[in-house]
Amino acid sequence: MPVPHIRHATLDDEDTLGRLDRVTWSPLHSVQPRPRPPYEPFYNERFGPRDHLVAEVDGAVVGYIRLGYPTPLACNSHVRQIQGLVVAEEARGAGVARALLRAVREEARRQGARRLTLRVLGHNTPARGLYEAEGFVVEGVLPGEFLLEGEYVDDVLMGCAL
Repeated sequence: MPVPHIRHATLDDEDTLGRLDRVTWSPLHSVQPRPRPPYEPFYNERFGPRDHLVAEVDGAVVGYIRLGYPTPLACNSHVRQIQGLVVAEEARGAGVARALLRAVREEARRQGARRLTLRVLGHNTPARGLYEAEGFVVEGVLPGEFLLEGEYVDDVLMGCAL
């Protein structure tokens, strides 16, 4: 697979990103129930195109990453948080997630952030390995924070300095 092109999302990406979000849904990485029609809009008052970077391969969207503030507090405004990372099944293992992580790190720096954080489910071993390989470290664990499909799952907090 060719190297993905990373760009900022546009309003025109909304339907594609919403569809990608729905087809990649899994309890491995989501604490929300499986989406059911009628579907909520992908963009909302909290997250719009400006909060997403998109990965394209041969003109097709194959992934996105969402960057936001972890809280609305001014004293926390130097931190950005990855609040979603999705890669299409057919593009997994081809470096798309890694390219998105590297691009979002640069975007956070461009915005003046000093730290980048994320939360990942404890049982999501592939994602945790990728984050660690990209310089994130475990900064905390909330044991058994979520009950997913009858199993208690840890919420792992990870971060890195920018």
